[in-house]
Amino acid sequence: MEVFEVTGGRQLNGTVRVCGSKNAALPILAATVMAEDVCVIEGVPHLEDVRVMVEILRALGAQVDWQGDTVSVDPRNISSTDVPSHLMRRMRSSVFLMGPLLARFGEVRVSRPGGCVIGQRPIDFHLRGMRALGARIEQSHGYVRCTANRLYGDHITLDYPSVGATENLMMAAVLSDGVTVLENVAREPEIVDLAQFLQRCGARIENAGDGTITVTGVHHLGGARHRVIPDRIVAGTMMIAAAAVGGDVTLERADPHHLGAVIAKIRETGAQVQVERDIIRVTQAEPGRAVDIRTAPYPGFPTDLQAPFMALMTILRGTSVVRESVFEARFKHVDELNRMGANISVDGQTAVVHGVPRLSGATVEASDLRGGAALVVAGLAAEGTTRVEGLHHIDRGYEQLDTHLRDLGADIVRRAV
Repeated sequence: MEVFEVTGGRQLNGTVRVCGSKNAALPILAATVMAEDVCVIEGVPHLEDVRVMVEILRALGAQVDWQGDTVSVDPRNISSTDVPSHLMRRMRSSVFLMGPLLARFGEVRVSRPGGCVIGQRPIDFHLRGMRALGARIEQSHGYVRCTANRLYGDHITLDYPSVGATENLMMAAVLSDGVTVLENVAREPEIVDLAQFLQRCGARIENAGDGTITVTGVHHLGGARHRVIPDRIVAGTMMIAAAAVGGDVTLERADPHHLGAVIAKIRETGAQVQVERDIIRVTQAEPGRAVDIRTAPYPGFPTDLQAPFMALMTILRGTSVVRESVFEARFKHVDELNRMGANISVDGQTAVVHGVPRLSGATVEASDLRGGAALVVAGLAAEGTTRVEGLHHIDRGYEQLDTHLRDLGADIVRRAV
């Protein structure tokens, strides 16, 4: 087991380059199985979830070469449509392979996916959409098997703008016969990035990023080269850390347009945020003031930054309120923050955070990816040393988080125990 040891009280100063988006890279890598030639994906972060996706692609028969931040996928020799269950359980995003494998090969078999335990995330939306496109669904003993001689375009309205279902159905529709209209879909930047990759491969997709997406099916997809967008959650976490401990932090290769709600809330605390085309600079000279947030689908405040932002709230002047409207079990970090001296109470999907003058270092455990990032932010702001356990969660979404924070002046080390 490894832990982070974080000694707080140091301001952050300097420049850090934002890595490519995990949440964009994973569905794009899944989509490569639909191509009939080599796909080259640039800007891929070195993360555990990406490693699992690469293992899955290789298990299916694809040839995958990963050099630096570039992953080359040759899907021409894929011989299996059965996603290995032991890999599926390690990463929920492996569900993205359902649509692409079904569309290209007419069948796919998956086990129900794993990942962070942050609430119910059923794949019903995915399956209902697959049925609408003509798939036959069989479920037994924890496995889902989808088959179809052909998929046919249809008009599908999601009950909720699920990111995963939007991406899965968009990919399946690309190789369907006819026109598919997807309504009440998610609008996240990662969906737009996936659509742009598919368009480079020859797909016909209109209005990705809007509430309605239209896909005109094609018979074949070719290979393509594509660079994924910067990771807005990593960028947001670094911005929040700068606001929590003070200093002057510049993020390069960021996209301010993807972080409008986050930038607005950080400014509301009193921090200064300057933006240029692909640069975000955060400066904070004094303790901030309390703000309220409510998570919502994009372009609202992202649920993936609720936990890190709550860590900032613990030391803001006054009382802040967090309303979590996306996942019902995303307050698991609260007990650990309170262990560090925070004053947080939870009632259902609402958390009330009374700011305290300071946090104190303690031994805490990450129970999920973004909650782990929150504990690191809290450790940076606390007096004394904080020991963060459960790094396997953090490693799923943050590439060399300790290295980047040290480059900014933080006292954080990774130790084996």
